[in-house]
Amino acid sequence: MITTPARTVPGPLGQILVTGGAIQQTDLDSALEEQRRSGERIGIILMRRGLDGDVIARAVARQLRLPHAGAPLLPEPSALKLLDGALAVRLRVIPLIATERTLRVAMTDPLDVATTEDLRFRTGRRIEPVVAAPSSIDAALIAAYSAHTMNAVLTRMNGGANAGDTDPEVVDTLRKAAETPPIIALVDLILAQAAQRRASDVHIEPTAANGMRVRARIDGVLRELMVLPPQSRGAVVSRIKVMAGLDISVKRRPQDGRGAVRVQGRELALRVSTLPTHSGEKVVLRLLDSNNAGQRLDHIAMTPQMHTQFRRLLGRSHGVLLVTGPTGSGKTTTLYAALGSIDRETRNVITLEDPVEYRLPGLTQVQVHRKAGLGFPAALRAVLRQDPDVIMVGELRDRETVEIALAAALTGHLVLSTLHTNDAASASARLYEMGAPAYLVAGGLLGVLAQRLARKLCVHCRAQHLTTAAEMSALGLRPRVAQVFVAVGCGRCDGTGYRGRVGIFELMTISPQLRERIVKRAPADALLETARADGFTTLAEDAWAKVRTGLTTIAEVAPLLAMATDTATCAACAAPIRGSWKACTSCGVSLRRSCTCGAPIKAGWRYCASCGVAQ
Repeated sequence: MITTPARTVPGPLGQILVTGGAIQQTDLDSALEEQRRSGERIGIILMRRGLDGDVIARAVARQLRLPHAGAPLLPEPSALKLLDGALAVRLRVIPLIATERTLRVAMTDPLDVATTEDLRFRTGRRIEPVVAAPSSIDAALIAAYSAHTMNAVLTRMNGGANAGDTDPEVVDTLRKAAETPPIIALVDLILAQAAQRRASDVHIEPTAANGMRVRARIDGVLRELMVLPPQSRGAVVSRIKVMAGLDISVKRRPQDGRGAVRVQGRELALRVSTLPTHSGEKVVLRLLDSNNAGQRLDHIAMTPQMHTQFRRLLGRSHGVLLVTGPTGSGKTTTLYAALGSIDRETRNVITLEDPVEYRLPGLTQVQVHRKAGLGFPAALRAVLRQDPDVIMVGELRDRETVEIALAAALTGHLVLSTLHTNDAASASARLYEMGAPAYLVAGGLLGVLAQRLARKLCVHCRAQHLTTAAEMSALGLRPRVAQVFVAVGCGRCDGTGYRGRVGIFELMTISPQLRERIVKRAPADALLETARADGFTTLAEDAWAKVRTGLTTIAEVAPLLAMATDTATCAACAAPIRGSWKACTSCGVSLRRSCTCGAPIKAGWRYCASCGVAQ
């Protein structure tokens, strides 16, 4: 972020630092004495003595009445193209913003006339200097330009120790390198770029050339952020380990840790996992934004009917409500949105989580700790003695937890939890496999919400498209023609055509008929047939509805649509239909083959050609 100094009368750099409380007068006097002997700039001397480079940069900006750029520096691609990487490293500058006539450049010494003149001559633009700390510029150079040009920068970092060594001297070197400003700034830059692009995970993985590749999972898809050269490998991994409270000397076995960081004004919780590989350690960081915990239930993209049903289940006094789906399908987000819709002032709400991912006011959140003897079963028993009204269990993982949760539902508690199944109808079978008796499942289960996540089309560049039979067949779907939307790509979605993700849902409410079948341990197909008779909407049907309305594309939900290949579809719009329907709920076309007057009705007709009656 670039800030402009206040319009005050500046003074000497040293006096500004003393007035601001950054250093004492005795420190300044000592630095001035060294300056008289060496001739170096006062800022360089103070930074060598341990003063933070960004503090000095702010003081220089105030002294010269220039803008200040704090870490991380995020240059525009158009500005980077104006300056060769080798030259940027040699001059130790980073271009930030370019216009037709000007180029804003971050530099440590804006009084270096030779550098500004060189840049003006090479770019043909007027140079607007911005003051930045050396560590911020070094980190931005590493991220912006190729590994080939970064060797000069990384040599200054003293972080080139072999990442596979465990010698005490090497470990000490790595620890010191992890605490140097350039490495700190580099890791901060990685996190800032990931957060800016709404990434959920960051993968830092070794490459065959002993370098490191940084990828971010954005809208469910991994995309490369940058490539780091070999010299940075050990120090970057060590820095992340320090942030997560891990042992930097342990490199040959996996480790898990957590930490927190503030990035661009946002509080992010970090879950860090390391994995030893043949080429070195791989690190994966899960980024958890506390702002996501406050997502409203009516923003979860359920249909109005499904939203009403789900809220009705949440208002029940007892029972088990499950959210199912694979890893990364948004189950936790849905559960927190559900908890946020519950009256937490008059109801005692307790959660059991491993780990506690988000903080939500009005809840009692319990961190499960198996090594300390507090697993899910033990914690759930303790919670039941705390007079709870609503209990959220992070996941039903074993028989004991399942049985306690179902028994708690039968004794007057509302229990929310997650389960790993592919659809709602398979939830009861999964509970049977985990050892739960059929009578407990039938008596305790309220409903099952199954969900997936699909990339959401960018509303600024999506385009309408008429599918062909060949396109549908290539995706493994029934050949048909339908009016849908496709991704195009623009500047607002980084050229991908997608921005954000949308949920695909199916909600199975346990009716008396379903309870009878569950008691008899009926298979998932039989439960699905019974639920469909009650108006149950499947994942495939919800996915197709979101394709038709332009929320996502066929390619994104093709696996879900393939689950409904045996389902009858409307000849006009290809939406799934049911045999009892008189008209398609998607496009309104009549599904009857004959009019009430007896005349034949063809597919797509809205009126009878014989009598004119609407169909």
